Amino acid sequence: MRKWPEVSLGNHVDFIGGGTPSRDRPDYWGGNIPWASVKDLRNIYIDDTIESITDAGLKNSAANFIPENTVIIASRVGLGKVAINRIPIAINQDLKALKPRGKDLLPRFLLFFFMTQAGELEKAGVGATVKGLTIADYQRLKLHLPPLPEQQRIVKLLDEADELRKLREQADKRSADLIPALFEEMFGDPAKNPKGWPIKNTGELMSECDYGTSQKANEEGKGICVLRMGNVTIDGQLDLASLKTVELSPSDLNKQLLKDGDVLFNRTNSRDLVGKTGMWDGRFEAVAASYFIRLRFRADNEHPQHFTTFMNLPFMKQRLAEIARGAVGQANINSKELKSIPMPVPPISLQQKFAARVSELRDLESAQSASRKNLDALFQSMLHRAFEGEL
Repeated sequence: MRKWPEVSLGNHVDFIGGGTPSRDRPDYWGGNIPWASVKDLRNIYIDDTIESITDAGLKNSAANFIPENTVIIASRVGLGKVAINRIPIAINQDLKALKPRGKDLLPRFLLFFFMTQAGELEKAGVGATVKGLTIADYQRLKLHLPPLPEQQRIVKLLDEADELRKLREQADKRSADLIPALFEEMFGDPAKNPKGWPIKNTGELMSECDYGTSQKANEEGKGICVLRMGNVTIDGQLDLASLKTVELSPSDLNKQLLKDGDVLFNRTNSRDLVGKTGMWDGRFEAVAASYFIRLRFRADNEHPQHFTTFMNLPFMKQRLAEIARGAVGQANINSKELKSIPMPVPPISLQQKFAARVSELRDLESAQSASRKNLDALFQSMLHRAFEGEL
């Protein structure tokens, strides 16, 4: 560690709180003043906010107007979250704005410092239901404060590393649009079926349509892996970072065991997520939970990749939301309703060509994912080295 002086944050920073105008006063809301809550700390920059307030709302509440380029931290809900606003905003009571008292502390240096503290701040929160930290807790934080030119050098290096991460993220988002675009290029807009493919109900294409296991997952890791709702993403990819297991009898296991190419249809979820559909790739032995309907298709007329992509297209998500039944927050689509959905069915040879190209795109996405993880690891390493005086 270079011999930078260790200082208490409270001696260099003023903390500004916030508040919420009365929800009973419509004239306080929907004005031209962006109003931030923890929900707006989606990344390290605040360029807009979900809600806004009026001048009257600002004047008649504890909300404070915060100039741009100010560090904003969560002090109650979402401990560890931090951002810097690139527009003037007002903030609510769960946020604190940090204003350096002099010119010896750069706001962006302070931002990166809080990024190194995120995990510790989250663990330090106290409270029976909602964990929080007081201003005094933050004032006691210690940091090593280098001279201003050194802060500027560190900020420049970290900004450059973060820019690489953003470029990688933008490329990944563009890649995510390739498969739906490829689908439309090869098959036409399925909502209009301009190529005149035969229309069949999905049930005509299936050889099997079964619910997953209702056996409760155990916490001991015994048995076979079970795929749950969170293991299939909204765009149909597999997320296997968190897995649980179930113990099944040999007969049940034989019945429930997934095969490479099985399609998993999420029959129960919120209205905006119900119907998300993924394809199992057989990477290890697994079964599906009862939230899924497991589908197998006749190889002569429907490829599982074609079906999976079709079900995850935006127009189908809208259709599934309309089909789904249930109360607020819990929507359902049963196997009978699923089987009755009509879809254009192109020749199987064309579907197979599509599946091969999707496989190539998935390989590209895997390489991009590895690159993204490497860039994230590089940024985190640089971040911590910077505040240990090693950058």
